[in-house]
Amino acid sequence: SGAILTHIMCVAMNRSIVSVVLGGLGTSTKQSGKAKEFKGEAKVIDVESTVALIAGAKEVIVVPGYGLAVAGGQYIVAELYKLCVKAGVRMRFGIHPVAGRMPGQLNVLLAEAGVPYDAVFEMDEINEDFAKADLAMVVGANDTINSAAEEDPNSVIAGMPVLRVWLAKEVVVMKRTMGAGYAGVGNPVFIKPNTSMLLGDAKKALEALRTKFADTIEHRDG
Repeated sequence: SGAILTHIMCVAMNRSIVSVVLGGLGTSTKQSGKAKEFKGEAKVIDVESTVALIAGAKEVIVVPGYGLAVAGGQYIVAELYKLCVKAGVRMRFGIHPVAGRMPGQLNVLLAEAGVPYDAVFEMDEINEDFAKADLAMVVGANDTINSAAEEDPNSVIAGMPVLRVWLAKEVVVMKRTMGAGYAGVGNPVFIKPNTSMLLGDAKKALEALRTKFADTIEHRDG
């Protein structure tokens, strides 16, 4: 079973078995130069402004990652999903094949929390839809949404399939810090003009979003 999981991860990340076993991040792309330096400043957003983006959206795509699993925030995400349904906001979930460090982990967590199966999509099924989304919300994911994989042929993650969250009209990245992910590579998505960072503990941030969004819906409908 370990060999099967390793093979799945290799395919999903476009990496060789050797690089996975030895702990490297090399992909099938041959790097011939120095990786790009992406420069810019990240914008920080607060809970109230994030709720305003959700409330004003028609299409929202959530990308959960390892940070959501660690924080145990799947049940709050499920509640946020139900609130979106009530508010007439279409919320879907995009799952990278190796999200959570283990294939299928995020699918299982969301299912356990009560998120309907028809709201959860694999990367290949939903990647083209980001360009039509009003808002992409990244919850505890990093490498799996790193645009350097497509924008920098010399990056150590060049060629790795990623979720193209940066194509959405607005992007909110929920993350504990601005630090790099498992691959140790900076993420240019964080400094793109349509991205805002909601920093802090994922579970606490989600709880605050849920509470504020519920209040917003109640006052709007009341």
